[in-house]
Amino acid sequence: MNKVYQCYPGGKFKALTMSYDDGRTFDRRLVDIFNRYGIKGTFHLNSGLFGDDKRIDPAEIPDLYRGHEVACHTVTHPTIARCPLPEVAEEVLADRRALEKYTGYPVRGLSYPNGSLSEDIERLLPLCGIRYSRVVGSSDSFALPENPYRWQATCHHKHRLLEHGEAFNALFKKQYLYLMYVWGHSYEFDNDDNWQLMEDFCALVGGRDDVWYCTNIEFMDCMDDFKRLQFACDNNFVYNPNARDCWISVNDSDPICIPAGRTVTL
Repeated sequence: MNKVYQCYPGGKFKALTMSYDDGRTFDRRLVDIFNRYGIKGTFHLNSGLFGDDKRIDPAEIPDLYRGHEVACHTVTHPTIARCPLPEVAEEVLADRRALEKYTGYPVRGLSYPNGSLSEDIERLLPLCGIRYSRVVGSSDSFALPENPYRWQATCHHKHRLLEHGEAFNALFKKQYLYLMYVWGHSYEFDNDDNWQLMEDFCALVGGRDDVWYCTNIEFMDCMDDFKRLQFACDNNFVYNPNARDCWISVNDSDPICIPAGRTVTL
């Protein structure tokens, strides 16, 4: 039987994604840094707080976040574990509804406001069209998420960011898939006067041939696409029913692309 390994797009084995909350005006500077280094981010917005002069104007969303992902952070940023479930559902659905008017695509991600969650909320989110949700804290790990509704980042940008970036660059064992995930709030860079930290990090990890730069939902879609691949019993051919190409390695060979809607002999 052929030995098949999943790969990231382009046959890569390392991925980097960023996640920033609240939609403050400092996102403009952060997005500019990401764009200059070819790095992608997910930005979690509270649509009910638009109009505050400390937050981005919703009319900016299509242009500012082009090439990145806009995701939910609930409408009004309540501590949702203390709220009735119907209220939680409305906070999520209303946020999706408002944000989708500006993005033009289904908004399917969430970060928990105030880091607040419960098992009931986890079960509710898929029914609200949410595919993943990020928790707070740092895992200090490059492992893939086991539970996408308790997705913990590798680190907050204040927590050993450059150290983690150097360790990520040094990863070389292609029998694994790795993910580096950084989170925070863009206003923290201004509060702490440390924008240079993000400049240094992006210069360190950006523009590398061995890294797939992705948004949170692009990462999750990649994982889901691989699960839908239909392999022959002995792995000698595979059908890709997805609308996107998938990448695999067979018997430790160079990665190969399985085009969308095609069957490929392995």
